[in-house]
Amino acid sequence: MSTNAFITRSELSSTGSGMLDGHSVAVKDNISTEGVLTTCASKMLADYVPPYSATVVDRILNAGGTIIGKTNMDEFGMGSTTETSAYGPTENPTAPGRVPGGSSGGSAAAVAAGEADLALGSDTGGSIRCPAAFCGVVGLKPTYGLVSRYGLVAYANSLEQIGPMATDVKGVAQLLDVIAGVDERDATTKPSPETSSYQSALDEPVDDITIGIPNELLEGVGEPVLDGFEAGIARLEAAGAQTKSISISSLEPAVQAYYVIAVSEASSNLARFDGVRYGHHEETGGDWHEVYSKNRSTGFGDEVKRRILLGTFALSAGYQDRYYQQAQHARAWLQQELETVFESVDLLASPTMPVEPFPLGEAIEDPMTMYRADRNTVPVNLANTPAISVPVTGSSGLPVGLQLIGPANSERALFSAGEVVYS
Repeated sequence: MSTNAFITRSELSSTGSGMLDGHSVAVKDNISTEGVLTTCASKMLADYVPPYSATVVDRILNAGGTIIGKTNMDEFGMGSTTETSAYGPTENPTAPGRVPGGSSGGSAAAVAAGEADLALGSDTGGSIRCPAAFCGVVGLKPTYGLVSRYGLVAYANSLEQIGPMATDVKGVAQLLDVIAGVDERDATTKPSPETSSYQSALDEPVDDITIGIPNELLEGVGEPVLDGFEAGIARLEAAGAQTKSISISSLEPAVQAYYVIAVSEASSNLARFDGVRYGHHEETGGDWHEVYSKNRSTGFGDEVKRRILLGTFALSAGYQDRYYQQAQHARAWLQQELETVFESVDLLASPTMPVEPFPLGEAIEDPMTMYRADRNTVPVNLANTPAISVPVTGSSGLPVGLQLIGPANSERALFSAGEVVYS
């Protein structure tokens, strides 16, 4: 079945040998690949071919992996369904007629359909974990700074990370072993305290960990999703993990704070795309302002324009303190409360998404429904902590995900607990 997972099929052969020998890797189309189109699924960059590759791409090639193509996504990473792409939607290979999630939906679909062994996505507010849950694969949003963002076309710099996707936890750990590490070209990267490989964590026991289940992240969750989540928690408890219900009050305003911060950063980041030096350009007369406006109004899709306008408003004179600064205060509150929570529990658990995969066309017509569906994933990005989505099966038979969240640099614990859920 064709899922429209790929925007470009163009092989980049390995330049070395090592951990990824014989593995095919799909790359989200907002990650630069030298000599291969990188469009961000936007008409604005329809003809853009980068003169360099992202650090993560170089590391994959040096480890023996083969890049087999660029995957479809929501335009500039803005969406949760992979329907805002200028090149059409991607269909969920595990749930035909439904969305694969977003914004890294093409990467998840390519892995789920067996078109790639591994994939790279990027996660600004759940864009790896959402499609992983909807397509029944594993996806990790790493600790902020663990993986280089050099070569990533930025949506919201303070929130997003590149991360791995695979059919199982082992594949995700394997790819993270390759792409993690300090990069002198990305000042936000920092050394990991881990000295052992992430793959070695898969066999570690979980009988000494305590997992908190925030009540706030169970509210409004659909019954089929909740059934799958509870089955995953039962596996952890059977393996000896302790679980307990907790409350984290700062989770309530997290979605509102996230969307103010994300669209504000997007408004600033996307200002560079004017069609003058590169990108979509309309042949039109008039002064610079008219050309700039025409290029952007025809080059960007509706969802991108909506978020640019919202971000510009949030940063405008008279409103920045009212919206953007208040959102930053809410972010700081969440970060401080999570630091306290992680003194009494090792990990947190929740359904990755509160709903099952949307039917194609349903959420794209109702942006607020799409935004609200991110409420379980966006706190992780605001806190700059890692989280993994592991597939579980909802009682309706559709794929759903169980999300495990940890403090900074707790990827090993996420892998050991995630392996229990997956097995």
